[in-house]
Amino acid sequence: MKNHFLRALSEKSFFNLWMGEVFTQVAANLFYFFLILIVYKQTQSNTAVSVAVVSFTIPAILFGSIAGVFVDRWNKKYVLIITNILRALLLILLAFYLNNLYVIYFVSFIVSILTQFFIPAESPMIPLVVRTKNLLSANALFGMGVFGSILIAYMLSGPLILLIGQVNTLLLLALLLFIGAIFISFVKLTYGKQKRSNEFPTQSNILRDMKHTLLLISRTREVSQSLFLMALSQVLILILATIAPGYANQVLGISVEEFPLLFVAPAAVGMLIGAIILVNVFHSHPKEKVITAGILLSGLAMLCLPFGSKVASRDFVQTLNIYLPHIFDITILHIMAVIGFILGVANSLVFVPANTLIQEKTTDEFRGKIYGFLNAIIGAVALLPILIVGGLSDVIGVAWVIGGIGIGLLIYGFTRIFVK
Repeated sequence: MKNHFLRALSEKSFFNLWMGEVFTQVAANLFYFFLILIVYKQTQSNTAVSVAVVSFTIPAILFGSIAGVFVDRWNKKYVLIITNILRALLLILLAFYLNNLYVIYFVSFIVSILTQFFIPAESPMIPLVVRTKNLLSANALFGMGVFGSILIAYMLSGPLILLIGQVNTLLLLALLLFIGAIFISFVKLTYGKQKRSNEFPTQSNILRDMKHTLLLISRTREVSQSLFLMALSQVLILILATIAPGYANQVLGISVEEFPLLFVAPAAVGMLIGAIILVNVFHSHPKEKVITAGILLSGLAMLCLPFGSKVASRDFVQTLNIYLPHIFDITILHIMAVIGFILGVANSLVFVPANTLIQEKTTDEFRGKIYGFLNAIIGAVALLPILIVGGLSDVIGVAWVIGGIGIGLLIYGFTRIFVK
């Protein structure tokens, strides 16, 4: 294929893996949004919703690293298939107990545990199904699948429940997981063989493998920095999601329901466009420089977010609106959409090369453990900032918090340039 971005799709096994990821990610993210909506509808309690959130975030902290150790000893393809089937069966079970809050929490917890095994088996499969020259394209497509599925889930969770009902929504999500498992079953490991072991890890083996993984991460600069960057990317998204209601009301002056379409959608489009540009134009550029550019661009965009209303009210903008057709009037919402788009582009410049570097600098023997460790980091690191940012936004305002994050990103970006 002439299009570098789509080149990885020419490899049949990667296409099947990618389609499996798309169906699975959409189902998983829809389930989490569904869970929040259903729990709140039943209880009208923010505390009950917090318990629901904890039920699917705590397993990442408790089981993320351990799951990676097991996954590296098993056939990753079978892990993906089995975890999808088990999660689908749990959702079908939950459909019969939707009025029982304790069953909802329990199923959410078990589904999240299974997800901890799915995650470290998913990305490490990429180098086994694509040529090395197509790794950047493959990771760009995977990144698009991850963030695109979040957008779809964010926008469809509410309408889906209204259209087909709670029970049918759960059955639909189960069907998506089954379809994902079917696509993955057609995957063939063409470019590498997994190290298999019939040995069931003992406690000492688990601790030993985790120690070896930490040593590998600490001794390989590209891997440790890439893990940090991927964790940073995910945590920033979670932080933005946390302060989105306050930002929508206090800064944009719009309802929370409008926020996904006006900000999240442009960000997702930006992620797609950024990935296409990265793979087609900057594929030969050093990944470290691309990542630094992405960090600086993210910092600038975050720094601009609180000042959108001030820009929209400037004289030159008002003068420009006089000469523009009414439909093209520039408002704060247009400016926010542009900034959201830029943030999406910037995120792709960080996420895609960082993910590719991890796969290039590690072997299949350690990839599952590394991605499991990453998942545990994200779960652990995200909890504190989310709690702090939420409270801090109430005290000093959302705009100041967002501006502070932007300044922090700019400082980190310039540090990467001048401090080697």
